Amino acid sequence: MSKLVLSAKKREKSGSIPARNLRKLGRIPAVIYGRSGVSLSIDLDAKEFSGNVKNITGSSIVTVDVDGQSYDAFVKDTQRNICDNSILHVDFYTVEKDIAMRAKVHLLVQGNPIGVRDGGTLELPLHEIEVECLPKDLPERIVVDISGLKANQSIHVRDIALGENVKLISSGDQVVALVKFAKAGATDSEEEAASESGAASEKK
Repeated sequence: MSKLVLSAKKREKSGSIPARNLRKLGRIPAVIYGRSGVSLSIDLDAKEFSGNVKNITGSSIVTVDVDGQSYDAFVKDTQRNICDNSILHVDFYTVEKDIAMRAKVHLLVQGNPIGVRDGGTLELPLHEIEVECLPKDLPERIVVDISGLKANQSIHVRDIALGENVKLISSGDQVVALVKFAKAGATDSEEEAASESGAASEKK
């Protein structure tokens, strides 16, 4: 679980004009949403959040300190300016430490497959899986080693090692990585085409 702590202040005014004024002061308007539907309007230091956002994944749990009161939460949504990509607004969603939750976790593929070194093509059709666990057991990302993958072999979701307290929700039959090897097939096709061409020439 992420140890990132973000400092925030409670925001009294809402609306586009107060939000615009906050951004001019180097702050980002944000909202923390709770499980019960209660929300809290806050603002963040733009420099602090922008410097850390690249390290926050879809399953990262951050601590938001609002005037001394802490909230453990996900970053649910980040709105950006389409012109300069600056962050305009952030939505957080709180978690409760003793309640199991479901979340999608990013798959980080590592390694150079044997099959690729032999001339195959690597395909990565899946980039995240859904799991269920307590917040303390939730991984920020799951590393999948594909270095031993040979030609025409694949790794499925069921092959991924998860923590003992983490339950898989996604289908285990989904393919995470696949090495296709079409080199031999291409050669056969070329030989067949050449044979047909030669036969056609003899008939003439």
